[in-house]
Amino acid sequence: MKKYFITGISTEVGKTVVSAIVTEALEADYWKPVQAGELDNADAHKVARLITNTKTVIHDNSYALNTPMSPHAAAEIDGVTIDITKITAPKTNNNLVIEGAGGLLVPLNDTNTILDLIKPDYKVIVVSRHYLGSINHTLLTIKLLQEKGFDIAVIFSGEEHKTTEDIIKKMTNVSVIGRVDEEPYFDKNVIKEYAEKFREKL
Repeated sequence: MKKYFITGISTEVGKTVVSAIVTEALEADYWKPVQAGELDNADAHKVARLITNTKTVIHDNSYALNTPMSPHAAAEIDGVTIDITKITAPKTNNNLVIEGAGGLLVPLNDTNTILDLIKPDYKVIVVSRHYLGSINHTLLTIKLLQEKGFDIAVIFSGEEHKTTEDIIKKMTNVSVIGRVDEEPYFDKNVIKEYAEKFREKL
């Protein structure tokens, strides 16, 4: 069984929607190790609402923090320190989709970042959304993952921006699963359509 780690080039780029699509496509389990803020409507709740298969198990966060901030700062407000030795992937006989928080170098504590949660055997899916500066953020993210030797793929999110996508592909030679368009809304039907479209490339 494979583990898929979903990371983004920044925050609010579409990681949770992509996580729901990949979870649905593979009928995989889902796990968000660290949730910061929105505990009543956490990313796990959003994924649960967007999938239709009955096989997926949504696993509990290792850390559920109250404030929507970088995890290290949210943890400090809650009076806890994130210990990455206590963040262990749930045991499952199914494929597992793991959703990160923000980008790769988001701090978890004084020494560890999100990158430290990604194990060598994980497939990493980078969610890239076009904005001014996104090429730099995407290339930095992919280059760092490539240096670490990870198996990487990209999903673009939002409206097509051909020159941006082309230069990212040329400069990284990374495989592209597809694009999640700027949809008017995301519901179970939309997620299922993308799941069917992306399944073969996962």
